[in-house]
Amino acid sequence: MEYHYYTTEVIQVIDETLQVKRFILKMSNDVEFRFQSGQFIMLDLPIASTQTNRSFSIASAPSNNNIFEICIVKKEDGIGTSWIWENMNVGTHLQCTTALGKFMLPETIESDLCFIATGTGIAPVRSMILDIYSNQKAHKNIYVVFGNRWIKDILYREEFEALQAEHPEFHFIPVLSRETRANWLGHIGYVHAVYEKLFEDRRAATFFLCGWNAIVKEARDRIKAMGYTKKDMKYELYD
Repeated sequence: MEYHYYTTEVIQVIDETLQVKRFILKMSNDVEFRFQSGQFIMLDLPIASTQTNRSFSIASAPSNNNIFEICIVKKEDGIGTSWIWENMNVGTHLQCTTALGKFMLPETIESDLCFIATGTGIAPVRSMILDIYSNQKAHKNIYVVFGNRWIKDILYREEFEALQAEHPEFHFIPVLSRETRANWLGHIGYVHAVYEKLFEDRRAATFFLCGWNAIVKEARDRIKAMGYTKKDMKYELYD
C-alpha cells in the first residue's frame, strides 16, 4: 500500500519507563490533521531497511490543534526503535501519514466496554477513554484489563487510577504476570481469567483487544467460547 507522508515535528519527549518513551508530535500546519480515537499513524524512518515505515497507535484524545501523542517501546533487535531512541528528540522532523485504521469506538455506545490491552497496546485504549470523558460521550460501564509483567511496566497508571476514583463506572484492572504477592496485591497472572470472570454472566458487551499477538489471539478465541460473536469484538495486533 502506498502512503502519503507529511512533515511532523517532535515537540516533547517523556521517558515513561526505561523501555518506553512517549512522543508528542505536531503535524505541519499545511495539513489539517484529524483523527478518531483508536486510530494509528505511520512514520517513515530514515533507516537502512527494505521497509522503512512503522505504525504507531495514537495515545491522545482527538483534537483540532494538529498535536498528538504516540507511545513506543524499544525492541532489543528493532532497527526502527533503535533509530528512534538515538535520534528522535525535541525538534526532530519526521515524515508521517494522516490517521489510519478502523479500531474505533462505535458511534453510539450501547453496552459495557471491556478494553483488554498489553504493553503499549494501551495507547489506543487511552485515546478512546480520554475521548469518552473529555467529550462526555454517553456510556455504560468501562473496564480496562491491562496486562504487563512488572509494576514498573504499568503505563499511564496514575491517570487511570485518577479516572477510577472520579468515575464509579470506570474500572482499571492491572494484571501482572511476573510479580509476586509480596510486591503486588492486585491481580497476578494473565488477563484472560479476569475478563472471563467479569463477564461470566454473558451480558451485552463490546470487547476491544490490543497488544501482543499471542494474547490478543487467545483472548479472541476465549471470548468467542464465552458466547460472544465477532460483532462483539474489535482488535489490533502488535508485534
